[in-house]
Amino acid sequence: MLNALTIDVEDYFHVTAFERQIRPETWENHPLRVGENTRRILDMLDEYAVTATFFVLGWVAERMPHLVREIRRRGHEIACHGYAHQLVYRQTPSEFRADVSRAKRILEDICGEQVHGYRAPSYSITAQSLWAMDTLLEEGFTYDSSIFPVRHDLYGIPGGKRFPHQISTHAGDIREFPLSTYQVGSGRWSYHLPIAGGGYLRLFPAALVTRALREINDREGQPVIVYFHPWELDPGQPRIRAGVRSRFRHYLNLERMELKVRHLLDNFRFTTARTVLNRAAA
Repeated sequence: MLNALTIDVEDYFHVTAFERQIRPETWENHPLRVGENTRRILDMLDEYAVTATFFVLGWVAERMPHLVREIRRRGHEIACHGYAHQLVYRQTPSEFRADVSRAKRILEDICGEQVHGYRAPSYSITAQSLWAMDTLLEEGFTYDSSIFPVRHDLYGIPGGKRFPHQISTHAGDIREFPLSTYQVGSGRWSYHLPIAGGGYLRLFPAALVTRALREINDREGQPVIVYFHPWELDPGQPRIRAGVRSRFRHYLNLERMELKVRHLLDNFRFTTARTVLNRAAA
């Protein structure tokens, strides 16, 4: 089973957990660490002969076009993570369109080819912001990977479909690759356990994540999609003074993340999100 490996290319000061402490107008004041951390990931993927999808933030691409070109040169898919890392459901439709259009144009100008995939900052396409799918289609995207079928204070569509599917909009059909969850229980007592990566991979034992992903592959016959961020492999990043919950979510087990990612690379076959979706459609 081929699974999708995805990296959300943003820096430690872009995250929603620190939005109250670090405003976008001050981002320029913080040292960029995303370049070095992303190259560490590229070297690791070369080591395993794995290709992945890199959802690149437009703000980063604008300042580091050489990094985007290097990602593409080394065989990976370039996809869009928006421009300014703003939650979709806090934007108006016109603000959202301006954000994704700007980011897509920057990435395509750098790469010289079409960008097909989009992922919302903090998975913020929810039931209240599904209107964004029309905009994505109208802006030329062919697939999205923003829906997390879980219950969470910042994102999620509880009870949403767990595997790749089509979403019909007024503008047409777009393919959705929701973040992977493991179904616990059945019927009214079922629960979607988020095990797709990121903070969940840092929180849960690697053996538990591996077992859950293996069951999705083998028992349910479906591909999984795993994600993480370059800053998650960087325990030496500056510490931001924030609330307990924000610091827990951001800093938990950073020093163990690379080992956990390597554990997944040892145990599963990965490629780009677009490749997995195309195989599923075929």
